[in-house]
Parts: sequence; C-alpha cells; structure tokens
Amino acid sequence: MQPSIDTIRFNETPEGIDLGLRVAGPVPRALAFVLDGVIRAGLYLALTPLIVLADVGAGLMLLAFFLLEWFYPVVFEVWKGTTPGKRAMGLIVAHDDGTPVGLPASMIRNLLRVVDFLPVLYGIGLISLLIDRDFRRLGDLAAGTLVLHAERRTASRAAVSATPIAPPHRLSTETQQAILSFAERGERLSEARRIELAEILTHEQGARAVDLARGWASWLARGREPEPS
Repeated sequence: MQPSIDTIRFNETPEGIDLGLRVAGPVPRALAFVLDGVIRAGLYLALTPLIVLADVGAGLMLLAFFLLEWFYPVVFEVWKGTTPGKRAMGLIVAHDDGTPVGLPASMIRNLLRVVDFLPVLYGIGLISLLIDRDFRRLGDLAAGTLVLHAERRTASRAAVSATPIAPPHRLSTETQQAILSFAERGERLSEARRIELAEILTHEQGARAVDLARGWASWLARGREPEPS
C-alpha cells in the first residue's frame, strides 16, 4: 500500500474539481479546545456577580452557563466557521465535502460532546480521533464534519520558477493534486518533511526528489499532460 501523502484529503466537487482538504490532528485541536476553555472560563467569571440577585440571579447565571457551554461553539462555527480558539490555531470546521458548516451539523457535533467526554477527559473522543484517518471524534462522524487547517492557497514561486519536467507516466488526479499542493506548501515545511514528502511522490531520494517534484509541479501547472508510458 502506498503511504499516505501528508494529511490532505481530496473531495471531487460537482464541477469535477478535486478540492484538497488538510485535516487537523489531535494536537492543534486540543490546543484550540484549551484556548476556548480559557475564554469560556473568563465569561463564567464575568457572570458570577449575578449571584447577588438571589434566586433570580442564580437562575440567570445557571442559564447563561448552560448556553455558554453548549452553544458557544455552535454560534461561532455557524457565524464564522470557527471558534476563537480554533481561529487562533488556524483551524476551521466544515462539512466533509469542504462546504461551510451549517446549523444542524454544528448542533450535532457539539451536543455529542457529552458522549465524546466519556468516561473522563474526552476519552472516547480521543480514541476516535486516533483511529480515524481524518481525525474525527464521534460528533464529527455523526455530523459529517471535519476540522481543517485554514490555509491561504497562493501560487508557488518555487513551482513557477522550476524547470518543467514531464512525469515519466500518467499520474492519477489525486497524485497530480498532491504534487501541486507540495509545490505550494513546500517552502513552509521543514527540510526533512519536504524531502520525506517528495520521496513519497517521486520514489527518488533526497534533494533530487524535491527538485523532481517541483519540476513535475511546474509541468502540471502549465496544463500539460504527463507523457504516456
């Protein structure tokens, strides 16, 4: 089996365009969760003065706590596509076809946090994240959602400036998209990771693999078809 190329998943749109989606792993998601927790804790503290209003104040405070706990993420995900914590980590929530998340899906994924939390400290949710190839917890699986890296895709100077090299055989659509994505994001990766991905793409070694992948990307970016084998 060919090794997975990074964390990019491809979804074909109705127009026949392959949309690359880079799913977020457990670490950035956990950090985003902590940041959102800190924000909610600050809001909880801001609401505690309501307790001075006796029974009415206590009731309002409990209602506000309930709304913050369960609808804080829903409001932000539907409104902005991401919570403040996820935004700080460069993450967004979307349907698994790449479209913006809607109210029903956001409600499902967040209300099912009560199941993901079991038995303690998001135990079930963490296990689900680790065994699913798209790092989805149960709420995401039920809602059909993904947590993605919100990357700004720009034209790669490396791909444009590289000397075009025709691939030795016809490449699958997924592989072509992966090569173009590698050229776009390559300069933002560490050298070791850049070489690792290039070796997977080209089956060559070291710096030659990187140069070859950039050359193929330059060829594909010009709309040329790989030469038949």
